[in-house]
Amino acid sequence: MRRAVCPGSFDPVTNGHLDIVARASQLFDEVVVAVGVNKSKSKARLFTAEERMGMLDEVCSAFGNVTVAGFDGLLTTFCQERGIQAIVKGLRAVSDFDYELQMAQMNSSLTAVETVFIPTSPEYSFLASSLVKEVATFGGDVSSLVPSSVLGRLTERLEERRSEEDR
Repeated sequence: MRRAVCPGSFDPVTNGHLDIVARASQLFDEVVVAVGVNKSKSKARLFTAEERMGMLDEVCSAFGNVTVAGFDGLLTTFCQERGIQAIVKGLRAVSDFDYELQMAQMNSSLTAVETVFIPTSPEYSFLASSLVKEVATFGGDVSSLVPSSVLGRLTERLEERRSEEDR
């Protein structure tokens, strides 16, 4: 069985993320969307690891061979523990390739896991969770950039943050 992992922080999950997951699900028998739950970065996150995994469970439910799990520590360890042979990474630009190539080479030095690069579809080439959060924070329309269920949660969370700042 060919198993792959699509790792990330997914804070929040975007349509670009889903594009890569959908395409990976066509290439592999099983795909695990692995959400980084690094506790040291949790204060910088908009959503908790549990919330991010819940959103991913919901938006990935249409893919019969995709599951969602959290991980902390080395991705290669996560892969070894689950018998995963490949890491799938989406590439938006040359700058992504430079960084991801170094990560792929480091990962292959640690274990026999291969990295597969999938170029992002052109309509998502500019899309990053950080940009979505920034645009949404300042009232921009991100409805075409995230799944509708994620948009609702994003809007709600940003309103909560504004209310806290106003106090």
